[in-house]
Amino acid sequence: MKIKPIQVTIADLTKNYKDDGDGGVFGYDDRLTIRLAYQREFVYKDKQRDLVIDSIMKGRPLNVMYWSKTGNDTYEVLDGQQRTISVAQYINKDFPIKVNGNDKFFQNLTTTERDQVLDYELTVYICKGTEEEKLEWFKIINIAGETLTPQELLNATYTGTWLANAKNYFSKRNCVARQMADGYIKGNPIRQDYLEKVLTWIADRDGLESGQMYMAIHQHDADANDLWLYFQTVIYWAKMLFPTPRKGMTDVQDWGLLYNKYHNKQYNSNTLEADIQRLLMDDDVTKNHGIIPYVLSDRTKHDEKSLSIRAFTEAQKRRAYEKQGHRCPYCEKNGIFTEYAYSEMQGDHIVPWSKGGRTIDSNLQMLCQKCNAEKKQ
Repeated sequence: MKIKPIQVTIADLTKNYKDDGDGGVFGYDDRLTIRLAYQREFVYKDKQRDLVIDSIMKGRPLNVMYWSKTGNDTYEVLDGQQRTISVAQYINKDFPIKVNGNDKFFQNLTTTERDQVLDYELTVYICKGTEEEKLEWFKIINIAGETLTPQELLNATYTGTWLANAKNYFSKRNCVARQMADGYIKGNPIRQDYLEKVLTWIADRDGLESGQMYMAIHQHDADANDLWLYFQTVIYWAKMLFPTPRKGMTDVQDWGLLYNKYHNKQYNSNTLEADIQRLLMDDDVTKNHGIIPYVLSDRTKHDEKSLSIRAFTEAQKRRAYEKQGHRCPYCEKNGIFTEYAYSEMQGDHIVPWSKGGRTIDSNLQMLCQKCNAEKKQ
């Protein structure tokens, strides 16, 4: 990685500033692409944005910025997008800041104040290297800045038409993926939560080890149609089976992983809804978000783990231990009358939860570890 420092005035930086929305953000007399395919949309809060302008007006230094060289005299912002857009939007008269207690847009400043802002020099490092080198440097320079998500860092490497198209679906504030999956996915599209999630799902579908592997394979595809069609199929399937959104249940599922595993099975949405209502009313079920994976599963003892069935308390087990005289009822059936230490025994449902047994004293027996293990097999 070759790095060369230069000084850029705000006047030069914001010359011919243009925000085309989905088409990108540009400046530096059309020589600088400010919003890159691998970076987020503008996420600075007003206070952060205003502090940037305040620092400039008071002549305080801003942190260095990094541009990636893309041609003889063209660049892309590698780091510093938020500060650059803050500055450009202020010069563009998009927002005011407080000056001596008064709101002032750029045009409200005195000529001296405007010149002071426009003449302010930014330190920019021009970087030239491979995509892998840029990614590693991008990680390093963002350690102390606005923390990037793993997906945002991955986007730094796998730029291209595929990623740009995928971000149109999954990475905009009110993107179509968010609108379609409202109530069925949690997360912030701008921070790449939706894109990261669907990549994990489709990688599982294709037998790949990670979403990063899927990105590497498809980086140079003309579009992200396969990803978008898959996402639609998954969400339609989820909505068809579970048409009633429930906070803490439908919005926290890895729907793609469930779809990959169960979409070939036949279900009745009315039956699923009845099962969900029954489980929601069951005091022994302590993990409501595990209900959907459970009702889709074969509902074996193993599948009950997703529900986290309420365990017997220590007080309940102590009472049963003393009542049984420290003996295991299964051992006694086989003519073995050994007395066990409390630590050598485990609480067990006499009637299994799956068959209607409750986690109450009358349905509790203490078994030795060996008998309890054999019963579970």
